[in-house]
Amino acid sequence: MTKSIDLMSDESLMEAVKNGNLQQASMLFDRYNKRIFNFLARMTKDRELAEDLTQNVFLRIIRYRNSYREGMRFQSWIYQVARNVFSDHYQAAKNKTSGFVDVEKIGEMMMDTQDSREQEEREKLLEKSLALLSDEQRELLVLTRFQRMKYEEVAMLMDTTVANIKVKVHRAIQKLREHYFQLERI
Repeated sequence: MTKSIDLMSDESLMEAVKNGNLQQASMLFDRYNKRIFNFLARMTKDRELAEDLTQNVFLRIIRYRNSYREGMRFQSWIYQVARNVFSDHYQAAKNKTSGFVDVEKIGEMMMDTQDSREQEEREKLLEKSLALLSDEQRELLVLTRFQRMKYEEVAMLMDTTVANIKVKVHRAIQKLREHYFQLERI
């Protein structure tokens, strides 16, 4: 029976959760917790906070399971929940945040694939550049580039057109490049 559960689509698992089979939520957690954590870690620039917010996302999925509509892509829905959790946290902490970016914490989040000092420096520069973007631009790049979501999914998530997302992503990349090359000169 375990194999049949492993083969169930995300949407089927969520329908089961919605219908009261809460054990299926653990399968969704296994499939999505790393992706949601990575999304939130890049958005918050804080590993511990991202862990807490990730837990909140999965608690909300269970709490608000009845808001999941049949036929809806689960991935789009869970990212919308994650965006809402991030937004709620940001609104609550709005007056407490500073513009300081702790590069050391960002470095901990990044996977060091080449184990080279140059790669680390480029990653730090990229994270600093990402931090200089507006929240919307950073979110768009995290979703499309780091989370590899399709423009169609992001457009649906943000309730806009694919063309609008493409333009915004293009502008965000341009802005990221500007920040990156400015920081590189320093």
